[in-house]
Amino acid sequence: MSGPPPPGQQPSPQQMAAMQQQLAIEAQKRGMTPQQFQQWQRQQIENDAKKAGMTFEQYVNKLKQQAYEQHMAQQQQMAQQQAAQQSGQPQAQGQGGQQVPINPGAPDPKAVAVAKWLRGQDLKTRTCILNGQRKDMFRVKRALRALQSPAYKTACAKNPLLTPVTDPATASETFKLLPLSLLALRVSKSDPHEGHNHGPSPKQQKRVKGLWTVKIEQQQDISDDLHYVWLYEGPQWKTKLYAAGALVLIMAVVMFPLWPVKLRIGVWYLSMGMLGLIGLFFAMAIFRAILFAVTYFAVPPGLWLYPNLFEDVGFFDSFRPVWGWQEEKKKKGKKNKEGTAAAEWKKASKGEKAAPTGASATTPGNKTAASPASSLNKRDLKPRIEEVEDD
Repeated sequence: MSGPPPPGQQPSPQQMAAMQQQLAIEAQKRGMTPQQFQQWQRQQIENDAKKAGMTFEQYVNKLKQQAYEQHMAQQQQMAQQQAAQQSGQPQAQGQGGQQVPINPGAPDPKAVAVAKWLRGQDLKTRTCILNGQRKDMFRVKRALRALQSPAYKTACAKNPLLTPVTDPATASETFKLLPLSLLALRVSKSDPHEGHNHGPSPKQQKRVKGLWTVKIEQQQDISDDLHYVWLYEGPQWKTKLYAAGALVLIMAVVMFPLWPVKLRIGVWYLSMGMLGLIGLFFAMAIFRAILFAVTYFAVPPGLWLYPNLFEDVGFFDSFRPVWGWQEEKKKKGKKNKEGTAAAEWKKASKGEKAAPTGASATTPGNKTAASPASSLNKRDLKPRIEEVEDD
């Protein structure tokens, strides 16, 4: 595109022809000949130069400099836009396979209607991490199925903004409205430490199951197995309502000294009641510990008051049952049982060695009383059946 020549440089023949053509067009608009238009324009420039306190030549050079700077600024802006489109700006695939650049701006009302309807459907979304934020990700094939469902046809009859879908091709065209309006963009799985050497090793890195770290792809293609992430959050009236409620609550607490006397007295009684309940809870916890310590030695294995009080159960289940015995420990494993049997056998053999030869005493009824060691030995020699537990 030809523009004004730099100041101090003569225009080329092509620039002269373009200037003469533009001059003839402007003169024709005002109903003048080119010579009359030039005289009228010279008078206007002379008047403007007198108002600015400059000579005619100085004012003309100033206008040339401004026109040249404006032309160069436009060229730089166009070059930056082209570079952004070729490098990192997302592009959606249009009709005929052509890439359509996605320009930020107000979203299309039809795209918003489609996004709002799809957000209400069960697309089996999963949570992902995009730019450090949690987003909902879904597969394209589930969205296309939803657009071809009878529920969408019913919604189209009620909402005129929804684009009708008759076949898979029109479903794809309708889905393309989402990336074109920046309501949903195609993403792919990425490693946040890719290209760096400071990231943890795969063994040390703690990975949450099903939680991907994704990045936006430049080419916004549409295929069944591709993943898209929702950028459309829907109406935020609930969030605004919660924020307003929190603000009102904070203001009410801050302005507590201005409350009526009856309300302040009621809040005081309520706070005392809550403190009493908390104190009662701690007193009950201490009492049940003391009760268990006493019953542990008096009537083993010990008695608990509210045994489920600190268990991971519901509020009401924490107070049921009212009392219960301490659960006995599980049976030891096979190795522990074998170790216990070996220890008892050693004790028995030691008892036999320590016992004298005449360890048995004869009673008047000619009955023999066995020593404790021999009885222990006999007890160990009896066959026993042990239960084997799986580790």
